[in-house]
Amino acid sequence: MNDKLQKLISRAGLTSRRKAEEWIVQGRVSVNGVTATLGDRANLAQDQVAVDGRLLPSPKESIVLLLNKPRGYVCTLNDPQGRPVVTQLLASIPQRLYPVGRLDYNSEGLLLMTNDGDLAHRLMHPRHHVEKSYLVKVQGHLSRDEQQLLISGIALKDGMTAPARVSSLRHSGPNSWFEIVLHEGKNRQVRRMCEAVGHKVLRLKRIRIGFLELEDLKAGSFRPLTSAELERFKV
Repeated sequence: MNDKLQKLISRAGLTSRRKAEEWIVQGRVSVNGVTATLGDRANLAQDQVAVDGRLLPSPKESIVLLLNKPRGYVCTLNDPQGRPVVTQLLASIPQRLYPVGRLDYNSEGLLLMTNDGDLAHRLMHPRHHVEKSYLVKVQGHLSRDEQQLLISGIALKDGMTAPARVSSLRHSGPNSWFEIVLHEGKNRQVRRMCEAVGHKVLRLKRIRIGFLELEDLKAGSFRPLTSAELERFKV
């Protein structure tokens, strides 16, 4: 089966489809020794596709892991500041995996790690409306009016946030716990939304992505997705 080159490159785990398109336009991709153009297709079973002269590997089995990311790790493959990276938690996995989306250094909870670029693209693209649920602890007591602002949308520097679902859970001394459900992923969105209504986030934990829940998985532990779970993501 012939697929678009950007899809093959993404599936190989080298980069996103959009970035792969840039590589093709820049002349960095070839098919059977001929420089490729945007729109070209190939079949890895019979064609040699190369990026910067290096052949794409043969199609590989998709691996998707559900990781409970602890605080104090960054969601990159390497960090210039020398901080711990999430891939260090997967030292027993020989394949090169990368995170689907991000949780910042001080955030924790459910993070998917994969070598499947197509799946990563599907989960991250806003048009697919994949819900993400977070437990949030903020400084001070979240009022009903502030809760309604989070639900209706907050004007941030990079645009208005989409409507969210918010449910107050409990007060803990001078602080508040609540759950917020989003289907978009602006940079540090939950923290910035809370700051916009006057509350500093003290703890942020993602507990659900789509139908996947963190449940009782211990911090720093991971598990592979089942075949049934992978099939549900393909629907």
